[in-house]
Amino acid sequence: MKVVLFCGGRGTRMRSDLPGGELPKPMQLVGPRPLVWHVMRYYAHFGHTEFILCLGYGAQHIKDFFLTYQETVSNDFVLRDGNVELLSTDISDWRVSLIDTGLDSSIGERLRRVRPYLGEDEVFLANYADVLTDAPLPDIIARFTASGAGASMMVVPPTNTFHVVDVGESGLVGAITPVAELPLWVNGGFFVLRQEVFEHIPENGDLVADGCAELAKRGRLMAYPHRGYWRPSDTVNQRLELDQAWARGERPWALWES
Repeated sequence: MKVVLFCGGRGTRMRSDLPGGELPKPMQLVGPRPLVWHVMRYYAHFGHTEFILCLGYGAQHIKDFFLTYQETVSNDFVLRDGNVELLSTDISDWRVSLIDTGLDSSIGERLRRVRPYLGEDEVFLANYADVLTDAPLPDIIARFTASGAGASMMVVPPTNTFHVVDVGESGLVGAITPVAELPLWVNGGFFVLRQEVFEHIPENGDLVADGCAELAKRGRLMAYPHRGYWRPSDTVNQRLELDQAWARGERPWALWES
């Protein structure tokens, strides 16, 4: 299936004075490669190697990354007589379309603008390009296909450390509960979509607030609960935690390594 990746946001919570802090969020490094590469390797591991990148802020950084891609950064190789012989490759079988979808476009509008590149494909995959997971993608797709739904959204337990406080009318606290222990699910950012979703996204609309919400009203939205590994990278600290985990060899999202 084709994979649409939303790479055009400004990622203001990711910006910092650290080296590379001016880069768009998908280009922030985790180990030797940027976030978007890790997301793409996840999909490619399951055989989905045709990508449509929705560009906006920092588009040139993303274009330059692929135009000057160096396989030797993340692959073993043999140097013989001045020639490089790769022992493995990352992206030799990938097809990557880099499409300018506007500097400040909404997610829904970015999706609308790449619709022509989906061709006749009825079903496709979509992702925010900033979340890493070990979710079983074939199972997600199989359940979606069996359901006949118009869209599937992976949902995960909330990961923040806030506590919910139950306050009575008298002002006394009855209970304090970590958010993560409540029966709540949040959008995990991994979608399987039918082109039906375009019927419900207006110009400058949103994929979730418009497209998925309308499908939900019609009983056409399916949730895939995932309690396994899932980590967002919305802030500098979250990205640094992923980078440090990679350095320690703790990278459960890197399914391709196994």
